[in-house]
Amino acid sequence: MKKALLALADGTVFEGRALGYEGETVGEVVFNTAMTGYQEVLTDPSYKGQIITMTCPHIGNYGVTSEDMESRKLWAEGFVVLEASRLVSNWRSQRTIQEMLEEAKVVAIEGIDTRALTRHLREHGSQQGIITHLDLDRARAVGRAKQAPGIIGRDLAREVTCARSYEWTTGSGDWIPVSSTKGPSNGRSTRWRVVAYDFGLKQNILRRLVDVGCQVTVVPAATSAAEVVALQPDGVFLSNGPGDPEGVPYAVKAVEELIGRFPIFGICFGHQVLCLALGLKTYKLKFGHHGANHPVIDLGTRKVTITSQNHNFAVHGPGPIREVPKTPPVVDTRYGTLSFTHISLNDYSIEGMVCMDHPVFSVQYHPEARPGPHDAAYLFEEFVRLMEKQHA
Repeated sequence: MKKALLALADGTVFEGRALGYEGETVGEVVFNTAMTGYQEVLTDPSYKGQIITMTCPHIGNYGVTSEDMESRKLWAEGFVVLEASRLVSNWRSQRTIQEMLEEAKVVAIEGIDTRALTRHLREHGSQQGIITHLDLDRARAVGRAKQAPGIIGRDLAREVTCARSYEWTTGSGDWIPVSSTKGPSNGRSTRWRVVAYDFGLKQNILRRLVDVGCQVTVVPAATSAAEVVALQPDGVFLSNGPGDPEGVPYAVKAVEELIGRFPIFGICFGHQVLCLALGLKTYKLKFGHHGANHPVIDLGTRKVTITSQNHNFAVHGPGPIREVPKTPPVVDTRYGTLSFTHISLNDYSIEGMVCMDHPVFSVQYHPEARPGPHDAAYLFEEFVRLMEKQHA
């Protein structure tokens, strides 16, 4: 099998075997700790600009199916695994992961020590890298990795957002867990008109909104506040997405103008954009949060939720947090008091907030999962309750 290299900007080089589309690719190398869901990960637009390392050693054993796509295409710049399975054991499978990567022209590598790579990224931070099947000159590969553009300040949302507005009407259907939220298919009528900003939207978010009775209009990332107001929604949703939230000042401006006019719910990138609109700051994490097993504590109820996460940036709190606070920290903003509601139990970074003076809240993690646990699906019901209260 053909050899391939993964080279990092700090000079570290791993040699493995060529996987996927034959070629060369650059991006920020990150690691994902999910044991399943590789197809959903690859089709998550939040991974635009990144090369994904899966820490689970065996990837591809249940194949690929069109039902598990989270967007219209694969967005990852590259893919790194220890071993990609050529044998598929799943009645739903339509093709192998190798076939999917080749068709999507995603350059990948297998056969490297992903445990060593993950430890290196944890110690030295995520960084630009290159996967090459074409040239095994290590010095040249490292040089290209050093020259690759980073993601700080880049507007990647424009590259993944929809070209025009559209309606979404499909719910979770038979795949929704019995204990989770119940939607129109279970007798609930579609009642709430929601405008969803697409900064890199995952389709399961849209399914969850439909499940709780929302009529959803998806709009491009650069949609102005005036255009949203003209649609007369009951609520506004801010989606996940790739890159630096400070790279989308147009989105921050639009959200500033929407705060106080409609209930707003933000997830991941949308949470960061919302916090910037409220006057807070964001920063780049050392190696980000990517996986389906991140513990988050609700500072009000003290309940711990296992969450799915995918972000490289986080929101600054009121000061350094080195342990679980006894009460939710609060800060004053231009829109009134803001309470930080959730924090990560891994690194104590901010994971959620709520405005005390407006119907606005957000979380850093992914309550829609796919892949991941469904512990936080109740947050879509919370969004509905805000809209109900607004119309009471």
